[in-house]
Amino acid sequence: MIDEKLNESLNNHVNRELYSSYLYISMSAYFASIDLNGLAQWMKIQAQEEMSHAEKFFDFINGRGGRVILQSIAAPENQWESPLKVFEDTLAHEIEVTKGINELVDVALKTKDHATHNFLQWFVAEQVEEEATANTILQKLRLIKDDTTGLFMLDAELGKRKFTTPTP
Repeated sequence: MIDEKLNESLNNHVNRELYSSYLYISMSAYFASIDLNGLAQWMKIQAQEEMSHAEKFFDFINGRGGRVILQSIAAPENQWESPLKVFEDTLAHEIEVTKGINELVDVALKTKDHATHNFLQWFVAEQVEEEATANTILQKLRLIKDDTTGLFMLDAELGKRKFTTPTP
């Protein structure tokens, strides 16, 4: 049986993952609106990945005898000044998600819930990858600056991304 405080913290994180999916689909819509369809595709895949993370938490809570209680999801941004700003926001958001995962690890350790601690280790590693990927794209956009050829090349590259269900 899962500790009540930990169950509440995990539920809050389900909401964080759902918001992440909502945010990234909003970013996808923004990119589609300015005809950067590769970036739109990349963000759509990112949204799907975040939804799969929420589902992992959902299943874990239920599997441990906890109770999932869904919360309201805040409306995400829907307009950005540039692709660069989108990825600055993406990296900042991923850093916040990492902070949330780390806080969950702290609660799991405090409550001596080793099963949850073990479950969270996949997400700890996943966040290292998420931050690195967002930062790599951000750095490429900084190098590109106002070079439309570079932007179109990056758009084409990122549009090749395919969704694969993340597995621990």
